[in-house]
Amino acid sequence: MPVHLYSDNGTTFLGADRDLRHNLTQLRRDPDMLNSLSIEGTSWHFIPPAAPHFGGLWKASVKSLKHYLRRCVGAHNLTFEEFTTTFTRFKACLNSRPIGPQSDNPNDFSSLAPGHFLIGAPLTSSPEPSVELVPENRLTRWQIVQRIS
Repeated sequence: MPVHLYSDNGTTFLGADRDLRHNLTQLRRDPDMLNSLSIEGTSWHFIPPAAPHFGGLWKASVKSLKHYLRRCVGAHNLTFEEFTTTFTRFKACLNSRPIGPQSDNPNDFSSLAPGHFLIGAPLTSSPEPSVELVPENRLTRWQIVQRIS
């Protein structure tokens, strides 16, 4: 299945597209990359210039992620690893939101989520003990990350 990249017409994306096309000969020298490109293929699609509303779906997801990061992380100073863990947990949460029913059967309560398109199944994780009632000065760094997410 070919890889499709969708982005707006930002100069960074246009420059990346130009650089990738320019360096394609060097990329083809790598046997692993050559196999991947020849088997799967890659295409980059740009939305029309001056039409940011065309990227509304992914811009809404980015807006939601930014909102929850600001709201939950707040004034916490996180290390790179803690931030990456929190960011990944937020992405999993946003990609688990239902977007519609999975079937037309009224007795089937399963829903379709963006995670189904990413990994072919819902994104799930095992429940963890709540640390909501523990004072923050008593929490370990891992428990702070758990509490934030």
